[in-house]
Amino acid sequence: MSESTAARRGPSLLRRLVAPVAATALLAGATGLWAAGAAHSAPAAGARTAAAFGDCPELPQGVDPARWRCEVHTSAPELTIGKVVLTLAPITMTHAEGPMPDGTNGQVWGAMHSAPTAVPGGLSGTPAGGHAPAQGLAIRPEYGGRSDFYTGALSLRFRLLSPVLPRGCAIGASEPVDFRAKRSGPSKWVSQEPPVIEFSAYDDAFTAPAPEHCGPLTGLLGRRLGLPAATGNLLSYDASYTFRTYDRSQH
Repeated sequence: MSESTAARRGPSLLRRLVAPVAATALLAGATGLWAAGAAHSAPAAGARTAAAFGDCPELPQGVDPARWRCEVHTSAPELTIGKVVLTLAPITMTHAEGPMPDGTNGQVWGAMHSAPTAVPGGLSGTPAGGHAPAQGLAIRPEYGGRSDFYTGALSLRFRLLSPVLPRGCAIGASEPVDFRAKRSGPSKWVSQEPPVIEFSAYDDAFTAPAPEHCGPLTGLLGRRLGLPAATGNLLSYDASYTFRTYDRSQH
């Protein structure tokens, strides 16, 4: 869905991942940490307890701020796309969700922040110590304009960065890559105040398109990355997640 459209579906993926413990902590006032068996460790989850809420979006008109919450989700995904296998630099996403005036569920996109990650072997695929130095190549995920946290759907573009590539070069430039996250491990409360939850998710069924808008090197880059690739792709991540209701200060 677009960032300005309210979704009208059941509980969000993030909420379904932590719903039993979230209900206990928020409604019953539980104070102990919760874990259902072993849990993966999110990147620096404890250090992100004071996650910046400055990206919280404005709420739709007529909703109750006390029943809407701003949610900040941070992860460092493992990405297999074509022939490339990477641990991406941390990604932070912010959105809001809560009930609409008619009782249906709504959500509003906030923002996404990411940084480039170097691709081993660079543009040519030449390993370190080869006969010629590799031309640098990095990949940076960007929001693709569609998100639906009620179903776990998210679209991303992957910007390809190199001194010899044009600025518009990307995987998913014309049509972003669509992901549908699925739970892959138990959730764990790290902190009750502020609330911090860890969880794991993945998508191994997405299709990765060929690079676009990469100038004369478009074909070479596609072969180098093994794209397009209809199968064999994977996005998996251990994440931390926090939230704050809109009746509290968002900064």
